[in-house]
Amino acid sequence: MAESVPVLRLPRVRIDWRELGSLQTLVLIGVTVLVAYLAIVPLGYLLWNTFVLDGSLTLENFRSAYASDAFGLWTMSFNSVRFAVGSTALSIVIGTSIAYLTVRTDVPLREFIFAASLIPLIIPGVLHTIAWIFIASPDIGWVNHAFAPLLGSNFFNIFSMPGMIFVEALNQAPLVFLLMYAAFRSMDPSLEESAYMSGASFATVLRRITLPLVRPTLYACVLIMLVLGLESFEVPTLLGMPSGIWVFTSRIYRVLSQFPVMYGEAGAYSITLLIFTTAGVFWQSRLNRRGKAFQTVTGKGFRPNPMRLGRLRWVATTGLLVYFFIAAVLPLLVLLYMSFQPYYTAPTAESFGRLTLENYRYTFSNASVLGALTNSVVLAISAATAVMLVMTIAAWLVVRSQLRGRWLIDNLAFLPITVPGLVMGVALLIVYLRVPLPIYGTLWILFIAYCTRYMPYGMRYAASAMYQISSELEESAQTSGASWLQTFRRILLPLIAPGFLAGWIYIVMAAVRELSSSVLLYSPGNEVLGVHLWEQWENGRVTELAAAGIILMLMLVGLVLFARKLGANVGVQQST
Repeated sequence: MAESVPVLRLPRVRIDWRELGSLQTLVLIGVTVLVAYLAIVPLGYLLWNTFVLDGSLTLENFRSAYASDAFGLWTMSFNSVRFAVGSTALSIVIGTSIAYLTVRTDVPLREFIFAASLIPLIIPGVLHTIAWIFIASPDIGWVNHAFAPLLGSNFFNIFSMPGMIFVEALNQAPLVFLLMYAAFRSMDPSLEESAYMSGASFATVLRRITLPLVRPTLYACVLIMLVLGLESFEVPTLLGMPSGIWVFTSRIYRVLSQFPVMYGEAGAYSITLLIFTTAGVFWQSRLNRRGKAFQTVTGKGFRPNPMRLGRLRWVATTGLLVYFFIAAVLPLLVLLYMSFQPYYTAPTAESFGRLTLENYRYTFSNASVLGALTNSVVLAISAATAVMLVMTIAAWLVVRSQLRGRWLIDNLAFLPITVPGLVMGVALLIVYLRVPLPIYGTLWILFIAYCTRYMPYGMRYAASAMYQISSELEESAQTSGASWLQTFRRILLPLIAPGFLAGWIYIVMAAVRELSSSVLLYSPGNEVLGVHLWEQWENGRVTELAAAGIILMLMLVGLVLFARKLGANVGVQQST
């Protein structure tokens, strides 16, 4: 009879609540209650405010919201889905193509292309959309003026559904590129090489081997881009509203910015949008059940051999450079040009003779701009720190403990990812207008909104880092008499520091650029920089807006460089 081979199993840390000190118990219980509060209370109030009127269940808010043909359920749903699906499809094609060419082919300038593809991430969505208004507007667009002699005037109208899809896809493509870049790098290329040796064509290999192997990541990209498309605020509001193309987010903003404010109708639109995003997450979770069908099993290290493109090498390079120019260089040039002009005019020899630094002097001397900048930095740093600390404790409960019902903590922490930013703003607005707490009208409501919005990302970063760390060191520390808090602070946090820092940096950058929740929750004197840029646009101060935007982007670049330098000194150091 064959002798069985023992299997090494790493035990989970057991929580004995009787042995934990009162402080540790309060910390763990407090984190659980906080996660549940942030995830459930806003949605509960939103549902109550939408479906309950004078103590009775009603659909009156839905009938009122969708009474007009222009804002009917079918029209709004069709426009929202068309916009989200179109921008998702285009961003997936662009991002996946760039990732494949960069990782799996011998296209030159790959390091430059990788860095250049990430530049659009530092351009806030409101600035990117405004830049494209000045590039492709029928009246003042640079492109329309430049190509008018050849293609006629107004050959491309940015205030249209194709224009909206195009701009949103350029916003989303860098995220697709990052996800697919990692997937292509970790994929074993031996199956593709075997197929080529067997005589398969490039199209056959791509369709039957390459794309199926990265299908789980592709599904994740589709889900993320669909949710981002459905919750997009800047593009539908700036490009869709002027031409009468309404989606759920732009309609929510309109009913909350007019007088009288119609919270019930805003709730009806929000619930409908929430149903769409929740359905997308449910669909993606069903697809993930088949994730193991696309894994490759190998114990051999490999380095992908780049596929030779031959004559197509420079064609692909040209295409990548054209994309880089359209997605990053052109919008930045527009914003730079505007920031040095006393007032906006189309570029001419005369306009370049009027270059001035007055917009930058105004930005650095204006108390409201500096206040908005300070609020953005303080909120971003404080929210990122709070989210990562709380979610690290929550991740410990999910990953390390044997607490019954720990899966519920994970699901609650993930719940806000289904809630679009504008819907979260509506929900928090309803909560803190009714709850007798002095939060509405202060920075605290924005802090709560940011913590709630980015809680799922903090949980994913912390849990992913914790899964990579064995529990032996923690068990040894507790065996030696260390308390749970000492073990957590001195053992676990240093070990997961790289993942903690990566999540912190992502949340800081996202919070600085955030607009959809902030535009509903801010109050005069408590603006963040995104809201200040939005107000400058509505007031027609585009040159000052451009100067403030350039300063914001330089700040984000400095933050990335600082994080890269700090990250190089965090974690386990390798010796050569």
